Amino acid sequence: MVNSLSDRDTKRKLFIIDTSVLLYDKNALFNLGGNDIVIPLVVLEEIDKFKTREGILGEYARFINRFLDDLRKLGSLHEGVYHEPHDINIKVMSEVNWDGLNGLDLKYNDNIIIATVNSIVKNNSEYDHIALITKDINLRVKCDAVGIRSDDYNADYKFIESDNLYPGFKEMTVDPDIINKAYSGNHLKLSEEIFDDIHILENEFVVLKANNGSNQSCLLKRKDKNLVILESKQDLYRMSSIEAKNKEQLFALELLLDEEIPLVTLTGIPGSGKTYLALMTSLKAIEKEEKKRIIFTRPIQTVGKDLGYLPGTLNEKMSPWLAPIVDNFRNQFGDLMYFELMMEKGQIDVAPLSYIRGRSFNDSVIIVDEAQNATVHELKTVITRTGKNSKIILLGDIDQVDLAYVNKFSNGLTIVIEKLKEEKVTGHVNFTKGYRSELANIVANKL
Repeated sequence: MVNSLSDRDTKRKLFIIDTSVLLYDKNALFNLGGNDIVIPLVVLEEIDKFKTREGILGEYARFINRFLDDLRKLGSLHEGVYHEPHDINIKVMSEVNWDGLNGLDLKYNDNIIIATVNSIVKNNSEYDHIALITKDINLRVKCDAVGIRSDDYNADYKFIESDNLYPGFKEMTVDPDIINKAYSGNHLKLSEEIFDDIHILENEFVVLKANNGSNQSCLLKRKDKNLVILESKQDLYRMSSIEAKNKEQLFALELLLDEEIPLVTLTGIPGSGKTYLALMTSLKAIEKEEKKRIIFTRPIQTVGKDLGYLPGTLNEKMSPWLAPIVDNFRNQFGDLMYFELMMEKGQIDVAPLSYIRGRSFNDSVIIVDEAQNATVHELKTVITRTGKNSKIILLGDIDQVDLAYVNKFSNGLTIVIEKLKEEKVTGHVNFTKGYRSELANIVANKL
C-alpha cells in the first residue's frame, strides 16, 4: 500500500471501506486490525452529510471525522497513516480508474467507489486479498458484475451463520423413569447420564417427553447444576393472575418473574404474546411495589427528522410507535384510564432509544419493543442504563427487520441474544405460536 509495513507482512489484506460500514459500526476500522485500509474520498463526502444529524448516524459520522482528524497529526492521509493501537494502515484515496467500467454512470457515488476499488486492484498486485467491504447488497452485486471482490461486514455476527439461532429451550425424548425421577425430587442433576452429550445453558429450559408413546412429560429449567421442575412454581403464576397459553409463554413467565434474571429477551411471530406478558408482569411488579415505574422505548427509524417534525409533546410524538403497548392496555382494561393514570403518576415513562443516553433507571422495568430494529450500540446503550433493582425486557421478531444493511443475523437483538446466552443474568425464549387469528398464523409462518 503506502506503508513499509505491508512490504514486511505479505499476509496483510487490503480492505476498501464503504460508507454503510462506517455508519453501521463506528468501530469497524478497529475491528479490521492487522490489515491495510483505504477509505475512498467520496465516502467522506457521504459521511459529511450525516454529521449534523441527531441519533446514532450523526454520532457515528462525527466519531469518524474526529478519528481521521486525529490521524492527521501522525501523518498524511493521502500517503497513508499507521495506527499502532489497532495495527492498521489507513489511507484516503481519490484516484479512480474507469477502465472496464463503461456501463456505470460516474455521477453516482457507488459507482465512484467501484472505480476507486478498480484503481486499487490494478495498482496493488502485491496483495493476495483486496476487497470492498460494504453492507450495501446492491453495491456488492454491482461489484460482482464487473469482476471486483466485495464482502459483507460481519465483525459482530460472524459466529451466527445459520438458522440454528438459540431458541431458549430444548426438547428430549427419555425413558418414563427419568420423568418420574424428576417429579419425585422436583429436579434432575445435570450430571445425569442422559445429559452427557447435551450442552444446557444457564436458565435454558428443557422439555422431557416419554419415549413410550404416552403423554407423560415435564418442563424444567437449568439453575446452577440442576434442572428444576417448573410446575413447582405454578402458585407464583396464579398469584400474578397471568395465564400461560403454551409452554413457551410459561417459559417466558418464569424468566419475567425471576428477580435474579435482570435481562430477558423474547422473540417470535406477531401475536405470540411477547408484549402482553412483558406488560402484565411489569404491571404486577408495580402493583406489588417491587418496581416504581415502567419505561417503554423502541427504536425509531429516521428519528433525527421525522420525530422532531411531529406535533405535540414527546409522549404524543411517540404515540404512533407505542400502539402495541396501548392496544394491550385497552384489550386488558377496556379503556386507557389506567394507562393515563399511571402516566400522570410518573409510573409510565416513554423514551425513544435515541433519548436514553445519560439516563439511569433504578427500580424500573425497561421494555424495548421492536428491538430487532435496534443496532448493537443502541441496545448496549439502553442495557448499560439499567440500575439497581431494575429489569430490562427486549422484544422483537427477527424475521421483520426494517433497518437498512441489517438482517436476522446482524440486527442488535440477535447479537445480544447470541453473545449473552451463556450468562446467568440473562434468559431467552423464542415464541413460535401466535394467537391473533388462523390467517395471521398461516401468513407469519409461510410468507
